[in-house]
Amino acid sequence: MSPSDPESPQAGPQRDVVGEAMFQRALALHKAGDTGKAESLYRVVLDNAPHDHETANNLGWLLYNTDRPDEALPCFQWALDLGVAPDPPRVGVARCHMALSAFDKAEPLLREAIARQPDEAELRLSLGYALLGLGRFTEGWPLYDGLRPDPAKAVGRGFPAPEWQGEPLAGKRLFIWREQGFGDQLMLARFLPMLGAAKVTYAGPPALERLFRQMPVDYLPVTGPWDAGPHDYWTLPFSLPLRFGVTPETLPQGPYFTGTPTRRGGVGVMWRGNALPHPERSLSEAAGAELLALPGAISLDPADTGAGDFQATADLIAGLDLVITIDTSVAHLAGAMGKPVWILLPARHADWRWMQGRATSPWYPSARLYRQAIPNDWAPVVAQVKRDLTAL
Repeated sequence: MSPSDPESPQAGPQRDVVGEAMFQRALALHKAGDTGKAESLYRVVLDNAPHDHETANNLGWLLYNTDRPDEALPCFQWALDLGVAPDPPRVGVARCHMALSAFDKAEPLLREAIARQPDEAELRLSLGYALLGLGRFTEGWPLYDGLRPDPAKAVGRGFPAPEWQGEPLAGKRLFIWREQGFGDQLMLARFLPMLGAAKVTYAGPPALERLFRQMPVDYLPVTGPWDAGPHDYWTLPFSLPLRFGVTPETLPQGPYFTGTPTRRGGVGVMWRGNALPHPERSLSEAAGAELLALPGAISLDPADTGAGDFQATADLIAGLDLVITIDTSVAHLAGAMGKPVWILLPARHADWRWMQGRATSPWYPSARLYRQAIPNDWAPVVAQVKRDLTAL
């Protein structure tokens, strides 16, 4: 969401001439993308006019959209307490709670906003995320499946067969088009043996091909134009939990990937991941170095191991005693192999699948979750990991 102009001079707070000029300048800078200068001006306006709900709301969105939801939250709450138009700051408070994994606090706010804006698909999708994060899969999966924005849906809709809605697949041919990142595909591969189709074609990236040979699928590595041949239905990986009606209690939990050990013993460390969509998906270099200095530690970064695909990484993991990783595809691979894995989660933008306040995961029984308490401060997390490793 972007900042909005006051509805009219009468609707906004009463600013003096200087304050109004500052607000308009901050708004122009904000819209132009100069968030640093805009933030400074917004703060000056608020210092002089603490009842200015529009400025508090705009500052909240600026902070939220620059990945600072913990700082944005009090601004939105300030605006909500003062404002005459509660919807933008209420949504802002909800989004901040979502970014901070406080799904229980976000849910009622999202429901209030949806009641006032029932056609806002983004709000209903956020509610789906919140419900999944609270473990209420029966309510969350339909919202998520119907509303998630993903290019894979467009590919599926262009496929010359109907979308699979859960019909019996005995004697049928099912086509599955890849969706989202490597970790998502690894997590959802647990459902492939449950399909029971005569033929399942999985179209995915070449890096997963050798690993997915362990699944009852015909793997189609896609790098360019492709032809899957005739099928009776198509679906996407993230639609499978809904079709099977899974809950946290009924998730398939046994290991479903294996590797051939290339070493014996040690601790695998993966301390950095893709900076998109959030830079919190990597530790600081100092924290990463501290983990790699642990006795028996080796890096699992393919840039260090030379692993050409996920099967090569699985072979490395197979011989380790433990994997310590930020939330990356390595976390999902280790969990899918049943390997003890300690997953380090940031205070901001931890994914919904790790749920709220848990130290364990229904997705991976072998996982232990370590949650950062203060954004960008990994030192206490690394210290706890070292203490727990010593206790082993």
